[in-house]
Parts: sequence; C-alpha cells; structure tokens
Amino acid sequence: MNILGKRYYFFGLSLLIILVGLGILVFRGIPLSIDFTGGSLLEVEFGGQKPQTSEIIAVYEGAGIRDVQVQASETGSYIIRSQFLENADRDAVLAALGEKIGTVNVVRFDSVGPSIGEQVTSRGTLAVIVSSLLVVLFIAWSFRGVTHAFRYGICAILAMIHDVAIIFSAAAIGSVLWGWEIDSLFLTALLTVIGFSMQDTIVVFDRIRENANIYRRLDFETLVNHSIVQTLQRSINTQLMTVEFLLLALAMFGGVTLREFAGILLIGLLSGTYSSIFIAAPILVLWENREWKTWFRKPAAA
Repeated sequence: MNILGKRYYFFGLSLLIILVGLGILVFRGIPLSIDFTGGSLLEVEFGGQKPQTSEIIAVYEGAGIRDVQVQASETGSYIIRSQFLENADRDAVLAALGEKIGTVNVVRFDSVGPSIGEQVTSRGTLAVIVSSLLVVLFIAWSFRGVTHAFRYGICAILAMIHDVAIIFSAAAIGSVLWGWEIDSLFLTALLTVIGFSMQDTIVVFDRIRENANIYRRLDFETLVNHSIVQTLQRSINTQLMTVEFLLLALAMFGGVTLREFAGILLIGLLSGTYSSIFIAAPILVLWENREWKTWFRKPAAA
C-alpha cells in the first residue's frame, strides 16, 4: 500500500476544506458565543404558542436591549442571545414577553461578563502555545538518537495546526448550516483533539524510529510508508471503534446543548487520526527529500 505516493492528494484535500472554512470566517466573521464576547443567553418556551422571531426581537428592542439574536430549537424553545443582562433586566424582559406574547417558561439563563470572556480567550490561547512548545521539546528529546530529531517535533506541530484549522473550518461551516458558535465547550473539544492528535502522531513517529534501526538499507520514503502501514490498523481501531461511534451517537441523538460539542469533537478526532497518517509523516518525507526545490521546475526533456 503506497500511501506516501499520493501525499499531494491528501495535502490538496485538507487545503480545500481549510480554505472553504477560512473563506466563511473572513466574509462572515468568527461566530463567537457569549463565553467570549460577553452577554446573556436566555432560553424560553411559550405555552403552546409559536411566535415569530421578529416579535421577540421587538420586545427586546422595546426594552432598550441591543445585539439580539433569536434561534428556534428543535424542542420548540427559543434561544435568545443579547448584551449582558442584569437580573432586573431579565425580569423586565420576561414580563414584557409574557405581556406581548403569552406564558413564558424559562429553560435556562446564562450571563458572562466581557472580562470573563477575555480571560477564557487569553488562557485558552496560552494553553495551546505552551502545550505546543512542550510537545516540540519532548519529541526532540525522545527522538534524540534519530537524525534530524527536531524535524519530528516540527512536523507534529504542523499536523496539530492542520487539525486546529480543520476544526475552525468545521465550526465555520456549521455556523452557516446549523447556527453553531464558538464557546467554552468548543475550547474543550479543541484541547482534547490536540492531545489525541499528538498521541497518534507520536505513535507513528515512534514506529518510524524503531524501523530505522531494523531496516537500515531502505530509503527513507519506503521506511516511512512501511511504518504507516504497520500503525494503520491500530489507529483505525483505536479511534473509529472506541471513540467515533460513541460521538456519532451523541451527535445524532444527544441533547441540543451537547450536539455541537459532540460534532466538533467527532470531526476533530477524525482529523487527528487522518493528520497523523496522511499529513505529519508525509511532511516529514517532504522535508527529508526537500521536494520544494522541484515544485516550480520544468520537467526535464526526455
């Protein structure tokens, strides 16, 4: 099975998915939830009535509340996002909704101040940066007996960046199709995917290191391809059979609040398995062969 022979097809597929998602983020903006922007989320049900979203927005605007977004859920409730609401403001809005529309039942109410949103963003970013640096140092130290050991750490980070880009692309596409937003659970899924991706990548690299001591006469590309094939069954069984089926069931039949988290985690873990096999190791071969030197050359005449 010549996986590395088709590496540029794998690079192209990933690039296509990433560019689509980044294009959506550029033109529509990043769909941040109140966890990052600060604000309030009120989920309500109306006793047997199905008002138009414009009616709910009109009640909020009549109370002087800005930045109102209303989304109808599959269970019949309405999820209303707005600027930060004090308890008095919330009670006033509920009273106005009950007067203008009908009986109101509060399902949940969450408020996050702008300072908390800034802390979540900064600490999440710091966690990703610090973990990336530690991974590079750990891999470089663990593979110190291998030629160009530092390259293994850099390739693992590039695969991680690939997975992060795929997750953001998935969130962007989900924001268009299903109204997904980037919230604190998204950050949890992101850090989980980074951990799984690094684990899979290190397993593949470790097999390359072992085979380098056994098959000394093989050229590097053949050696890496052989190592990938040896770890392919393990990666598929570990991810697909033990994790992905569970997340798929949770995404399909779980509650509304967990569906986005399960979907992001499902896509991210698939990307992590994919990148360890079809991105990280091929980049290592590309670097070893210095293939960029031939990208823009004209083919030699026969």
